[in-house]
Amino acid sequence: GANLNAVLGKIRPGDMGFDIVHLNLHKTFSTPHGMGGPGSGPVGVKSFLADFLPIPIIRKNESGFYPDFDLPNSIGRVRSFFGNFLVLVKAYAYILMMGEDGLKRASEMAVLNANYLRTLISKHLKVAFDRICMHEFVTDGTVLSKKTGVKILDVAKRLLDYGVHAPTVYFPLIVHEDLMIEPTETESKSTLDTYAEIVAKVIEESKENPELVKTAPHTTPVKRLDDVTATKKPVFRWKKQKK
Repeated sequence: GANLNAVLGKIRPGDMGFDIVHLNLHKTFSTPHGMGGPGSGPVGVKSFLADFLPIPIIRKNESGFYPDFDLPNSIGRVRSFFGNFLVLVKAYAYILMMGEDGLKRASEMAVLNANYLRTLISKHLKVAFDRICMHEFVTDGTVLSKKTGVKILDVAKRLLDYGVHAPTVYFPLIVHEDLMIEPTETESKSTLDTYAEIVAKVIEESKENPELVKTAPHTTPVKRLDDVTATKKPVFRWKKQKK
C-alpha cells in the first residue's frame, strides 16, 4: 500500500475486495521512506477479522484512550507492531491538512504528471507498457543496452551529474533494464520538462559516448561505488582512511 497516490479519495480498498490492507505511509502520506527515515505501516482489516488483530487494541471511552487486551481470538502480541508513532502522527496531520478535496486533487495531479512525463520520455526511451498509467510508469532499456553496452544503472548514475535524483532501477523484476519513474503530485510542468530533457540528453550520450555514461557519476562528491563490496563489506560509520 505504498502506492496509493493514484486512488486517494477515488476508491476504497474494501470495495475492491481486499480484506486486509497494509499501508506504507511513505510518499502517499508524506512520511519518510525506509533508510530516509523511520517507516511505519498501519494495517486495516474488515470487521469480521477485527477479533483476530494483535493486542492491545487502542480504544476510547469517556476517560480517554486505553489499551484493550481483552481479545480472546487475538493472534497475540506482535513485536513493534505499533511502528513509529511520530510517523503516524505526521501522516495523520497531513491527511487532516489536505482534507478530502485536497487528497483527491493530489491523486489527480500524480496521475497527470506521470502520464505527461511518460509521453515525453517515450520519445527517447522505450516505455515497457506504453498506455495510460496511474502514478508511475516503467521504461525498458534492453535495446539501448544491447546497442551501446550502457546499462540502465549507468543511465541512473549519469542523471546524478545533472543534479536530478535517479529513479528506482531494476524494479519491477519482470522488466529488464528498467527505470520506474513516479514524479508524484508535487512536481511542476517546468521540472517535468527539465527532467525529460535530461533523460533525453543522457540517452543521446549513451549512443555517442557510452564510456562517459558507463563511468558516471563524474561531478558528485562520491563517484561510482563498488556495489558488491558495499554489500559484502558495508561501512556504517565514518572513519578516517589510512593512507
